[in-house]
Amino acid sequence: MRCQIASKIQTRQNALELLAIEQPSQRGDRMPKILQWGILVIGGIALGAVLWWSLARRTSPTELTVYGNVDLREVELPFNGSERIAEVLAQEGDHVKSGQLLARLDTSRLVPQVAKAEADLAAQQQVVDRLHHGNRPEEIGQARANVDAAAADAHNARAQYDRLSSLSTNSSGRAVSRQDMDSAKAALDSAAARLAVNQEALALELAGPRKEDVAQGEAQLRADQAQLALLQQQFVDADLRAPLDATVRSRIVEPGEISSPQKPAFALAIEDPKWVRAYVGETDLGAVHEGMSAAVTVDAFRGRSFSGWVGFISSVAEFTPKNVETPDLRSSLVYEIRVFVHDPGDDLRLGMPATVHVPLPGAQPASPGSSGARRAAGEGG
Repeated sequence: MRCQIASKIQTRQNALELLAIEQPSQRGDRMPKILQWGILVIGGIALGAVLWWSLARRTSPTELTVYGNVDLREVELPFNGSERIAEVLAQEGDHVKSGQLLARLDTSRLVPQVAKAEADLAAQQQVVDRLHHGNRPEEIGQARANVDAAAADAHNARAQYDRLSSLSTNSSGRAVSRQDMDSAKAALDSAAARLAVNQEALALELAGPRKEDVAQGEAQLRADQAQLALLQQQFVDADLRAPLDATVRSRIVEPGEISSPQKPAFALAIEDPKWVRAYVGETDLGAVHEGMSAAVTVDAFRGRSFSGWVGFISSVAEFTPKNVETPDLRSSLVYEIRVFVHDPGDDLRLGMPATVHVPLPGAQPASPGSSGARRAAGEGG
């Protein structure tokens, strides 16, 4: 009996030792399976992240980002005549207003010409007024008196001739000589002619000046007026004024020089409007139209944006200019756009590199520094 119990105890101990030996090996077999499951889980998470990122990149961007440079209009302002420059009142960098005096010419030779033209005009005006008013009553009365005197002389000459003619007839030509008759006849004819002349003179006085004379006088008056206006305009042009609000970029002339219409005196930069000249690829052209709002940022003013709008889209494709940096290939065709900018403080300068953020239709505008804007810049170019 004891031998059987001892045998069972020994058998159980051997089984326990065998189990103790087998357990490490079984644990070792289970460890690779845990690692495999962990690797599968991590791989699934990574694959999901990649798929999510891919889907995120395929979603429509919130804005289109393009790159360009600030541009503006310039004015080369010359004098309108040739004369010696008396004063130059503006310097480079000055902000000038519309109508502000920039320079002045010497007008010492122009002043007497204006005075002579004014005198000629006044004299011709009197001539035209006299033609319109016609003859004075005194002149007409004088013509009437001349007619009356000529009529009296003609009546007297007629009476004298009639008496001599009657006497000659009654005496059968013996009482009056032939010479006296001829003299009386000549006196009568002369008196009649003087009467006719004075009557025509009276008619002229009553009719007044001819309409052709009036038209000639008025034409000469207009010519004198035009000459005076030309000299007065030259006098006004002696003052060179700013045509609009601008900034003086270059002062080209100095006092003492002779001005010329072909030589600019100043170069002005127009402050408003300003725009950014940028370029859009053909694939993004359909998303841009005139009137779209836009935001413009420059490196010189970080964290600040300038509001603007798309004001021009070129209808002709061109190759990307060498000074434009975009993610697209340089050989691709692009279209020029102009984004006009509000710059009340005149902070933007000509040629300054700028970034244009154009919110796309149907999307919420993203801030210039957001990830959506950076993604749109990377994809839209």
